[in-house]
Amino acid sequence: MVTALAFFPVYQAQGSEQTSKKRETPSPGKQVCQSTDSLNYLLFLPEDYSEENPQSGEVKKWPVIVFLHGLGERGDHLEDLDKLKLHGPPMLVEKNSKFEFIVVSPQCRTDSWWPWNVDKLNEVLDQVLKDVKQADSKRVYLTGLSMGGFGSFSWTIRNPERFAAAAPICGGGIFHEAWGLPGQKAAYLRSLPFWIFHGASDSVVSSELSSEMRTGLQAFGVKEINLTIYPGVDHNSWTQTYSNPELYKWFLKHSR
Repeated sequence: MVTALAFFPVYQAQGSEQTSKKRETPSPGKQVCQSTDSLNYLLFLPEDYSEENPQSGEVKKWPVIVFLHGLGERGDHLEDLDKLKLHGPPMLVEKNSKFEFIVVSPQCRTDSWWPWNVDKLNEVLDQVLKDVKQADSKRVYLTGLSMGGFGSFSWTIRNPERFAAAAPICGGGIFHEAWGLPGQKAAYLRSLPFWIFHGASDSVVSSELSSEMRTGLQAFGVKEINLTIYPGVDHNSWTQTYSNPELYKWFLKHSR
């Protein structure tokens, strides 16, 4: 039987010894290592993040982006989290401490695959929303690339109530799972906005998989589902997507 993993080139898992790197205390303007019992993750707080405003008594709530990486960035130890800074939001916030979102970037274990980890991902999100007092639970946005695109589809279909919008990139999924959702979850999924991205010339994950997800979710009744196909672009359709300010403006148009 062919699984979704067959779409990807094989990466040799490299064993690494545990180092002295430890969980760090979150602070504004920094991206730090965090962990749950199941997964390690990077957490970024914007430079202007604060839990107190002594002048007005009002404190700003911050939107949250959850980013799911690709197959090549998997890892088992805290030091492996540096791999996540190669692409996407974790790379952007290393260069821009004023990025206007809290960014949560979990790391998949080397022997696993994001769609198998939805329960563990929920644990990460639960911990962040508990610990980061000014994270806005009504403005949590999910995105991911390649394996993370598959993970984004899986997580939103199983737990659509957790997100305000989703942007899967060069992924795919099993849209038929939507028909198994109970009534309230089904209603959440139908109201969840999607913006899907893919390269037309992707030689790793066919763009047809994104097109099939759009068609299938539309048939299920998802009201807003956009698809952007980049002509002539191979597997890396994420660099221009995450560099586009319109993506972040689109996220912020939506609240759960």
